[in-house]
Amino acid sequence: MKKLMLGNEAVARGLYEAGCRIASAYPGTPSTEITETLAKYDEVYAEWAPNEKVAMEVALGASIAGARSFCAMKHVGLNVAADPLYTAGYTGVTGGMVIAVADDPGMHSSQNEQDSRHHAIASKTLMVEPSDSAECKEFAIKAYELSERFDSPVLLRLSTRVSHSQSAVELCDRVEKDLIPYEKNIDKYVMMPAKAIKRHPIVEDKLKAAAEFAETSDLNRVEMADTKIGVITAGICYEYAKQALGDKASFLKLGMINPMPTKLIRDFAAKCDKVYVIEELDGIIESHCKNIGVDVIGKELFGYIGEISQTIVSEKILGTKPEFDTFAENVPVRPPVMCAGCPHRGLFYCLKKLGVTVSGDIGCYTLGATAPLNAMDSTICMGASISALHGFNKALGEKAEKNSVAVIGDSTFMHSGMTSLVNVAYNATNSTVIILDNSITGMTGHQQNPTTGKNLKGDPAAAVNLVDLCHAIGIKSVRVVDPYHMAETEAVIKEELAKDEPSVIISRRPCALLKYVKHNPPLKVDNDKCVGCKQCLKIGCPAISMHDGKSVIDHTQCVGCGICTEMCKLGAIVK
Repeated sequence: MKKLMLGNEAVARGLYEAGCRIASAYPGTPSTEITETLAKYDEVYAEWAPNEKVAMEVALGASIAGARSFCAMKHVGLNVAADPLYTAGYTGVTGGMVIAVADDPGMHSSQNEQDSRHHAIASKTLMVEPSDSAECKEFAIKAYELSERFDSPVLLRLSTRVSHSQSAVELCDRVEKDLIPYEKNIDKYVMMPAKAIKRHPIVEDKLKAAAEFAETSDLNRVEMADTKIGVITAGICYEYAKQALGDKASFLKLGMINPMPTKLIRDFAAKCDKVYVIEELDGIIESHCKNIGVDVIGKELFGYIGEISQTIVSEKILGTKPEFDTFAENVPVRPPVMCAGCPHRGLFYCLKKLGVTVSGDIGCYTLGATAPLNAMDSTICMGASISALHGFNKALGEKAEKNSVAVIGDSTFMHSGMTSLVNVAYNATNSTVIILDNSITGMTGHQQNPTTGKNLKGDPAAAVNLVDLCHAIGIKSVRVVDPYHMAETEAVIKEELAKDEPSVIISRRPCALLKYVKHNPPLKVDNDKCVGCKQCLKIGCPAISMHDGKSVIDHTQCVGCGICTEMCKLGAIVK
């Protein structure tokens, strides 16, 4: 039986068929659907962890216990999980351990374009890279075989296009894998210096053995056609190159990215007149080729920035543009915007009105930086808003403390904001932190988190009480506001900024898109009262527009939140 599947869904299917028992992850686009799909298989225990480091440690612990385990994250999440990853390269595994990491060339939903292949090389772990959904399933299964054969975690590298495109996948039965009996092994798993130094030579030997395996593995594939052009590539770039060049080129498709073969590459290159390396982001394959004495053309042609495409390959190598249908006119750009009724909108309007410096974080609320609100000064990484505010205030002193805040979502606070708030309390800055509690992990598509009271499967779970937690951390002043009530919210922000102590404001209102949220009827504009002053447009609600000099509210979008009624001093916006 075959089924059309997203790459992420196919990875989950491969994990299921391979006998995976334990899976832990933190949601991050473009990797999220792997764990969501895996949770639908009752034979697999799947969970959302507070962050990627915890997820990887859970997977490694399950592996040590003898189970086939899995964790998933996006590329920047691998930075968070790097600490256990690099040590896992030394300890190795008992049961197979697979780590999916989804890179984001083009930065469709990320703050950088980092190339996760560097982590595989630096951590001395194996990495494979599929190019379509069928290979996503196949490579997930083979990753377990490699993990157990070479006693190493295996990274499964994806990209946005592989994760979110669809192709046919053959469905097979699950193969149950018995737990490998646990045996205490201090030399292998206790990584204090005296033990770790003995593991390093073992790791190097494993990599040599894996490199020899790569020479003949069917993960790497040679496709000979016209030998005037040779292409060495991997992942989604193989699909681009194949579509652009067809039988005008020969291909060496690398499925095993770390370690890469040597003889296979040399033999392929010797058969071709000119050899190109096509890869997105950094020149990992290109550097390997040049290091082993193979002359290739790569980054000088394709660059280090953004995605590659069929058009780019055709233009750079053949000097022609492929023919394809286009729209008759330019499609208008639709910039990202907070949804109608988003609880963050009222808060950010208050912050803009007060003119405070806003240290931002990663989530839906990052859109508070966009026009017309423009109410954010920095966004770095998960949890950095609070730490950065602390440093900002330490550098500038009281003047900054009375006029700056950090904003962070509930899920992001649990991910890596808690320790930052501990630092604020412990090292005492008069920093005001605003936790935007919308009762869900919003930007990645409504995943549960430790504050929601539900686990990945939607079953009841322990819920962190943010007020009690902040008090326990050492914050005495903790206030809760409803951001739909802007006057009250603004007053509380002023009061907390004026205090000579650290404080937390919890801006609490569920995401407007949650199914259980009951909305008010949509609002409308009384044309007789509207003077076209455009004051209501200053909150940036997509349901409000201007027509013939008057405000208009789209009743299909409006959820009746009422924020705009506080903006209109003439009472023109009514129920």
